[in-house]
Amino acid sequence: MPPSYPPTFPATSAAHQQPPPPQLSSSRRRPRVDSHSDPDTSDSIRDNTRSTASNNLGKRPRAEYTFSPSAQLPTPHQQPFQSTMSAKVQGKRPEVIDLTQSSSPGRPFNSSSVGSGRPGGISGLQPHLGPRKLVIKNLRSTTSTQKDGADEYYSRTRNDLNNALGAIFAGRPTGQPMERLYRGVEDLCRNGEAEDLYNRLKATCDQWLTSDDGIGQLKKEVTAKSTHLNEVEVTAAVMQVYHRWNARMLDVRKLYSYLDRSYLLLQSTIGKEEKGRQGVNDLGISLFRKAVFGQRTATRALPLGSVVLRGMITLVMQDRGQEQDQTVGGVDKAQLLKESVTMLKVFGVYGKFFEPWFLETSHEYYEEFAEQQSESCGLRGYIKQVDALLKREEHRCDFYGFDSTTKRQLLQDAHRVLIEKYSEKLLDSGSVAKLLEAEDVPSMKALYQLLKLSGLQKKLKEPWDSYIRTTGSAIVSDITRDDDMVIRLLELRRSLYIMIRDAFDQDDVYGYGLRESFGAVINSTQNTSAWDTGTSKVGEMIAKYIDMLLRGGLKTLPKSLLSDSKDKANAERSGLAATGDEDSELDTQLGHALDLFKFLEGKDVFETFYKKDLGRRLLLGRSASQDAERSMISKLKGECGANFTHNLEQMFKDQELSKDEMASYKTWLVGTGKAIKGGVDLTVNVLSAAAWPTYKDVKLTLPKEVLEQTTSFDTYYQAKHTGRKLTWKHNLAHCVIKARFDRGSKELLLSAQQGSVLMLFNDIPDDSPLSYSQISQATSLTGNELDRTLQSLACGKSRVLTKAPKGRDVSTTDTFTVNRAFTDPKFKVKINQIQLKETKEENKETHERVARDRQFETQAAIVRIMKSRKTMGHARLVAEVINQTKARGAVDPGEIKANIEKLIEKDYIEREDGNYVYLA
Repeated sequence: MPPSYPPTFPATSAAHQQPPPPQLSSSRRRPRVDSHSDPDTSDSIRDNTRSTASNNLGKRPRAEYTFSPSAQLPTPHQQPFQSTMSAKVQGKRPEVIDLTQSSSPGRPFNSSSVGSGRPGGISGLQPHLGPRKLVIKNLRSTTSTQKDGADEYYSRTRNDLNNALGAIFAGRPTGQPMERLYRGVEDLCRNGEAEDLYNRLKATCDQWLTSDDGIGQLKKEVTAKSTHLNEVEVTAAVMQVYHRWNARMLDVRKLYSYLDRSYLLLQSTIGKEEKGRQGVNDLGISLFRKAVFGQRTATRALPLGSVVLRGMITLVMQDRGQEQDQTVGGVDKAQLLKESVTMLKVFGVYGKFFEPWFLETSHEYYEEFAEQQSESCGLRGYIKQVDALLKREEHRCDFYGFDSTTKRQLLQDAHRVLIEKYSEKLLDSGSVAKLLEAEDVPSMKALYQLLKLSGLQKKLKEPWDSYIRTTGSAIVSDITRDDDMVIRLLELRRSLYIMIRDAFDQDDVYGYGLRESFGAVINSTQNTSAWDTGTSKVGEMIAKYIDMLLRGGLKTLPKSLLSDSKDKANAERSGLAATGDEDSELDTQLGHALDLFKFLEGKDVFETFYKKDLGRRLLLGRSASQDAERSMISKLKGECGANFTHNLEQMFKDQELSKDEMASYKTWLVGTGKAIKGGVDLTVNVLSAAAWPTYKDVKLTLPKEVLEQTTSFDTYYQAKHTGRKLTWKHNLAHCVIKARFDRGSKELLLSAQQGSVLMLFNDIPDDSPLSYSQISQATSLTGNELDRTLQSLACGKSRVLTKAPKGRDVSTTDTFTVNRAFTDPKFKVKINQIQLKETKEENKETHERVARDRQFETQAAIVRIMKSRKTMGHARLVAEVINQTKARGAVDPGEIKANIEKLIEKDYIEREDGNYVYLA
């Protein structure tokens, strides 16, 4: 049956109180035989889904048979169904199916049961196969009265729907139940009025939208430029209409959902060339977009749409300016902008109209912002402002729901304008140096991240290297603060390391720049020439810094050099010692000093001073930790090889051998019956002259009690080791003397010179003075050595002697007496620190000795090279000598030339035709 056949409608008068006409309402309704009908019409078909005696049109049973999509009845706009089955299969299907025949409920239908006459159901209907033809026997024809009733029903339904649409758009109740109205839409669609229904719906929606209740009045005012509202207020007004429109269209979609699903859904998918009908939801979107922005294909927005877009841009600019007024017409501006962006995306005009305008306006804003901040702020302020702006822009894109493409283009443009265009300001060496000097990690991190956004982070290496070289050179060449040189270098390195770790994301480029720049600073001859030593001053100061660490431990370091929490956490993760271990921290600090040592090209100066200081520590017992001493030797051995540390290791062996020698000596004393007299307990360190540093001889007359013990040990040693000779180095000796003062007894830790001077006062009456000349004659000390000794006893911190006249300098006319009022909170008082201090004369002599050794090494290198090459030019020979001697120390080309002249004089080489020739 065609779908235009009217359904059964409720009775409206007595004339209509009759059985309904036979019908087939749809493919979802199951025809059945009415057992209560007249016998003559027992084969007629009645629709059991609706009763003529009831007004409840909404009650319909669940469809029992559903055709597949291929079996759907065609609509007025569709072609009749064309079977896709083969002729062979179609031939097995019955030509005619008798719907009056029945079978048992629940029994499957099959073609063999056709015409069997079994009661209880339709046997021959197989919906999934799609019968060729349906024949209804004894079908009762439709009367004119029934047709009039159907027309009246459809007319009334149309009026009800029109009234319901008017009520929905007016915001009133529909007056009819939504379910009845929905069924009315369904019946009209089944009656073939779907297209008319759609057209009336579209016209009604468009009429309301363009009316004064919609945006009609606002659109007229904007077009005529007569509105009193600004662009933001217009945007808010349009959004209010849009919200009302969405609420109305929600009810409309519910009411016309059958039209949407059964008619518009099919129409929207017919063919590829024509778009077909729009669904109700798409219709609402299309109508509002057309009213505000124009057709989808339009290249420019309508005046009202342009004002809305301008209002959105204004909202963004107000948000950037952080205005205090956050509402417009009682609506939150942030929410308004967010909803406006969503609306544009729904309409499909976001990328066409809003995005280009927004990016262009943002570019102008960035230009103005960068120019203003560049003129009013320094580098720190500019970095802070730009970093904050970029974070706000990124957050704004995410918060308001801008497209990812908009966000990417926006930030890329911001990077070009704010960073790349002002890269000279960001990479200014002077400004960067100020941030590094102030250790401004946050600003440097922000600067690095900004440059990284534009791929310019590598260019920061140039001002980074410049700062290191400038600052490092100033430290190395500062002759007024030589004692703090290494500490200042380590503090600089520490601050730069923290900068790399916390600001530069451990970027290896800056780590390499740090090592390269430090190497240039430490080995620069221009920097070391300020000290007028002829050798590396940095090597000497590194050796003295390590000596300070190994003598005093961590308490001698400033807190700025100690490891922080991040360093300790990294050490624990690396499997190193516990963070709270003092020995581990000391080892770490020694490692930092060794890092500076690695930069040294000439290590001979360091070796000389380190060996000299190690000897003092071992002989005077001033090492803070033997483990730290041996650990440092191991580090040096790993860095420079076994030859470098051979003598240093021999010094430790001599200490162990001396302990065994003293044990043997005391056994010898007991065996010979020579008891220790005078309370003197002698300890002698026998040193290998080749391994230990060279110490100058100081003539000293020892006290009688000590002299007897040294003579006894000399006799023992000569008897045990025939052919060996002992040379006593009294200037390295130290002693402990018990002294009684008026306020108690003390143990004084003294050098041999200091002990010899104090012992002189035991041989004179109490409170009797000794003159400078008397002390010099009795101890054989003269000159600076005697002056330093007396000054340490009478003018230092612990004054066990009183000098007359008072003063800090010692002269030959001074007299000295015992200070019986001496007091000190400690029982053991150290006064022999003077032995650990190096005099200027000793320092100069050490540098001169290193320079002499370097000359011999240079001459030896020249001879080795000429012996292997036989003939060489001057330039090649100088280059080869520099290459072979750089491990021990940098040699000036002028010095190499001078050594070549010396070798010519010694007949090792000669000149011949502009070249040097080796003489066998």
